[in-house]
Amino acid sequence: MHKELANAIRFLSIDAVQAAKSGHPGMPMGMADIAVALWKYNLKHNPQNPHWFNRDRFVLSNGHGSMLLYSLLHLTGYNLSIEDLKNFRQTGSKTPGHPELDLDIGVETTTGPLGQGIGNAVGMALAEKMLASKFNQADGLHPINHYTYSFLGDGCLMEGVSHEVCSFAGTHGLGKLICFYDQNGISIDGEITNWFTDNTVQRFKSYNWQVLEVDGHHVDQILDAIKSAQEESSRPTLICCKTEIGFGSPNKAGTSGVHGSPLGDEEIAKTRNQLEWEHDPFDIPENIKSEWDAKEAGSNVNADWDRLMDEYSKKHPVLFGELERIINNDLPRDFEENYEDFLGGLVAADQKEMATRKASEACLDFFCNQLPELIGGSADLTGSNNTFSSASSELLPDNPQGNHIFYGVREFGMTTMMNGMLLHGGIKPYGGTFLVFMDYARNAVRLAALMEISNIFVYTHDSIGLGEDGPTHQPIEHLVTLRATPNLNNWRPADLIETAVGWKEAITSTKTPHSLILSRQNLPHIQRTKEQVDQIENGGYLLSHEDNADITLIASGSEVKLIVGAAQSIREEGFKVNLVSMPCLDKFYQQDKVYRDSVVDPMIPKLIVEALHPDSWNGLVNLADTVIGMNTFGESAPASELMEKFGFTENNIINQAKKLLSK
Repeated sequence: MHKELANAIRFLSIDAVQAAKSGHPGMPMGMADIAVALWKYNLKHNPQNPHWFNRDRFVLSNGHGSMLLYSLLHLTGYNLSIEDLKNFRQTGSKTPGHPELDLDIGVETTTGPLGQGIGNAVGMALAEKMLASKFNQADGLHPINHYTYSFLGDGCLMEGVSHEVCSFAGTHGLGKLICFYDQNGISIDGEITNWFTDNTVQRFKSYNWQVLEVDGHHVDQILDAIKSAQEESSRPTLICCKTEIGFGSPNKAGTSGVHGSPLGDEEIAKTRNQLEWEHDPFDIPENIKSEWDAKEAGSNVNADWDRLMDEYSKKHPVLFGELERIINNDLPRDFEENYEDFLGGLVAADQKEMATRKASEACLDFFCNQLPELIGGSADLTGSNNTFSSASSELLPDNPQGNHIFYGVREFGMTTMMNGMLLHGGIKPYGGTFLVFMDYARNAVRLAALMEISNIFVYTHDSIGLGEDGPTHQPIEHLVTLRATPNLNNWRPADLIETAVGWKEAITSTKTPHSLILSRQNLPHIQRTKEQVDQIENGGYLLSHEDNADITLIASGSEVKLIVGAAQSIREEGFKVNLVSMPCLDKFYQQDKVYRDSVVDPMIPKLIVEALHPDSWNGLVNLADTVIGMNTFGESAPASELMEKFGFTENNIINQAKKLLSK
């Protein structure tokens, strides 16, 4: 029966790829026996309730083999029909080439960009450990008790991010993380012995992982390895599964020819004969369907947990209420009221000059107190990013109840793990680094936006204003890149008030990730009316307005103080000036035209000032307008000298405004 169960996966995958004339049949054919061992005999899940919180998590890191997952989801009883499989890779189907995320049909997450899935899995396993340490009780009531499983391939282990996250997982002893390495020795370019000769066993043992080696086509060996992995509570486990890519194909098995191309009708016929599969395309016999169906077993294990939770609610009602709240991703009942009091206090206070990175820390003092699920961290820049608040405690290997993670110098790994924590649920992560080092994590930031998960990125040292560290540390093009990313809101606040609003927007978001772009240098507090404070959430708003104004000055972040200073001199020349602070250009572009035009009058000249690349502003300006920005890299020098050299001064703003007004 093991052979038949595996062949059902193989041929659904083969037939779907052939129908699409596109896809990767080799991995599903090679990993089908591993899938039988895990999904048939070990995975705790409920096809009729994919969102059940205590399910085991499954991550397909080698996501190009997505037909393996689609076949499993269809066979085990998720809402994925045979017609959906026939529509593999077609417009609007439930079965795209790389699914990324669709929990309604059982897709926890997969990764097209190799390596990130294992990072997501590490984040999920870390989230499970953190939540279990808080909610599981000595009386034996353990509402958080599940494994994280991941399939990965040679490509995942070649990607550098796998080192970042697997090293972290070993250090933190994530014993409920179990990974299956599809050791088939083939990638797109052929046999990997010419470019990948790492001793994977020794590598992972050095990370403090348990490493097991099995025949990936021997189900009983794999089952024994899974049992050993489940019994090892202090170390994650890598099960190295020696497999043949394209298993069963007489002419293409073991070659790169089966990695990313359909087998072709002739080879499919030969493979059917080789594996003794006599059924038509997409035809699965009833006895095999019945063996694979996991609906009843899933409902039973889900019901067991429901009964446990009922008992838990009676014995630990406070913890139950908190757990239920974070599972549902709800804010505390009094959160909005407390936030309004907090913001009102900031507005009323006599604020001093403050770097917005320090302002962010002041906001976290409030938000981390309000939200126990808000878990911070930094890629070895905690003191510079100001991500450790007064409510923070250190999360260490022997203290999983802490709420601040030391990621080490692992920007990419940090971001993939944060994505995994969000995908797991029950955690709201934020993580910090310098804005310029966002490049290291860029692809994981993009995936957060693509998957519509509300990650929070704290990026400090936001311009040439960081000074002497020089052009390697001074971001230029980075905010343009972030603003060009669909479904990503980027806040570059000018002071504490705008920082607080930006944080509130990030924390309350449900489908959009946010970045907070923060200054190293001190910035002055800006006086505002209540109406202006209320408008900050729109992304841009008027700091001052004059009827029949001659020019609008616009800035974000540290340059707002410059346009405020320059406006006075321009007015003394007899001109009327509107002033606009634009903390979140992305959010401003989302407002309706009536509001946008009320803030930035399209009929008068505009002068925009931002110490970063100017291309973000193309949607707001015309050819007659001026943007003072950065078109070159910076230099190593004191910040004040750099601002002078590159034109970020009140005098230059005044002179450029006069040129505009004289046209």
